[in-house]
Amino acid sequence: MTTSLSPNTQAILLLTAPLIAGKSASSPDLLKPSEYKRLACHLRELQRQPADFLSPDATELFRDCDNLVDVERLRRLLDRGFLLSQVVEHWQTRAIWVVSRADADYPRRLKARLREDAPAVIYGCGDRRLLDTGGLAVVGSRHVDEAMIDFTMKIGQLCAKSGRTLISGGAKGIDLAAMRGTLEAGGKVSGIMADSLERTAMNREHRNLLLDGQLVLISPYDPAAGFNVGNAMQRNKLIYALADAALVVESDFNKGGTWAGAVEQLDKLRLVPVFVRSTGELGKGLPALMEKGALAWPNPVDVDDFNAVFDAKATCSVSEQLDLFQS
Repeated sequence: MTTSLSPNTQAILLLTAPLIAGKSASSPDLLKPSEYKRLACHLRELQRQPADFLSPDATELFRDCDNLVDVERLRRLLDRGFLLSQVVEHWQTRAIWVVSRADADYPRRLKARLREDAPAVIYGCGDRRLLDTGGLAVVGSRHVDEAMIDFTMKIGQLCAKSGRTLISGGAKGIDLAAMRGTLEAGGKVSGIMADSLERTAMNREHRNLLLDGQLVLISPYDPAAGFNVGNAMQRNKLIYALADAALVVESDFNKGGTWAGAVEQLDKLRLVPVFVRSTGELGKGLPALMEKGALAWPNPVDVDDFNAVFDAKATCSVSEQLDLFQS
């Protein structure tokens, strides 16, 4: 068993992670997020922790949890110590770190804002301290024109000049434009990946940025995992949870990950103020988000204007904002 991870993180990985270096295949025995969430709550009620499953005298604990997860299933998962050692060595050679919700250095914002819905495990590369600096989340569609790319890059540049961290999802289109604008201006970026963390972190373009503390990349999914629509949807809440404010540059109406993430934020989570682009061709998605409570982006032109965005409140009704929006 590896000693580079906390005992709790070791146990959580054994219960929930594929542990197959270089692949994303998943064992059918793995605990699903909802299953692990119930198990973690039960352990707290018992005043126990995941690492207790690794103790030689864990028989009573297995019995106490049998009503939630079959004991034999738990034992099969926990008996993967050799696989865990192999995959951790694989991650370490690529400078990928792992923290679990049981660790003190798990991102505070995720734990405080998402509580039990915070991912059990976070994989990352780069300076994890960036994850608790707040900043502006910028999200949007993958397929956009050059005008939207230029608009978004300028937002990233303002973020860098103001000394605020840019948070985005690393997908092509709006996400990458925001990140590139910030990084090229010398700013700092937290990228929340839904897939391919390992491949992205190994990209030569990113290595110096990661080593210099300008960029951190994280994912709640196995570093080798490929693209999955459900994963892309689920990671949206992490982007908003790490931010102080959010800007939706482009969104389809009533479909797609950008729309789903913004609606979840506006209707349910309500963690940060959500702005939407207020100039240019708007389509149906952005005005619809305004109807749900999003604010019109005030189009700051300098650092003072940009910083004022983080104190902004709705100063007029939705209908008045929509009139401004269309003007």
